[in-house]
Amino acid sequence: MKAIILSAGQGRRLLPFTAETPKCLLPVDAGRTVLELQLRALAQCGIQDVTVLVGFAADKVERFLRARPVPGLDIRTRYNPFFAASNNLITCWAAMSEMTEDFLLLNGDSLFEPDALRRLLAAPWAPATLTINRKEEYDDDDMKVSLNGGRRLKAVGKTLPRAAVHGESIGLMRFCGEGVGAFRGTLEEAVRGPEALQRWYLSVLNTMCVSTVVETVSIEGLWWGEIDTPEDLAKVRAHFALSSPVIRPALRLALVS
Repeated sequence: MKAIILSAGQGRRLLPFTAETPKCLLPVDAGRTVLELQLRALAQCGIQDVTVLVGFAADKVERFLRARPVPGLDIRTRYNPFFAASNNLITCWAAMSEMTEDFLLLNGDSLFEPDALRRLLAAPWAPATLTINRKEEYDDDDMKVSLNGGRRLKAVGKTLPRAAVHGESIGLMRFCGEGVGAFRGTLEEAVRGPEALQRWYLSVLNTMCVSTVVETVSIEGLWWGEIDTPEDLAKVRAHFALSSPVIRPALRLALVS
């Protein structure tokens, strides 16, 4: 099982934090960055082969990977030259040559505890499996999912009717067997469409689930966080500060307050 991390974007909604630093290199746990925490979670779960898709400030990401190697991981990068003019569908397409066997696909701005990844890896075999979380309310920016009454995916997108929403994608999925080729084929069709530069790669899964089984696995009870805005960044940093075993009690109380 290999992993592909989509980390080509700048993260403009995080400006000024990302004026010169891609959001995958933002520190969130003391000096540890988003990308380092993702890589360490993968290594803890036995993944050995990782491809990181880069774009904005690619040289900084590659220098970071050389300077901070994660034991047990073989890491390489692939460059998306269209990162500034497209959404992550094109970044995903730039990784197609890596999609030759079973693989994991991760958003470059999603963090989760290793048990969330273990839950996905332990899920029953399916051509594709999307990791989801459930909560009481969903906002317009959530990548919402609709299920068929069980675990099978019926639709995924930001504009699903609220009454049909059963969870949200956390930006972590697994493709196995026939699902690898099905995803590649649907992805290739998607990038030829007139709106390819504005599309999200999860729109491929939305199309694919019509003809291919796409199951879901829930991480309810486990932590995860997505970093799109300065508010998101503050929440994720607070989470790691509160979970630190050496945090001062007074600081812990202040963060909770």
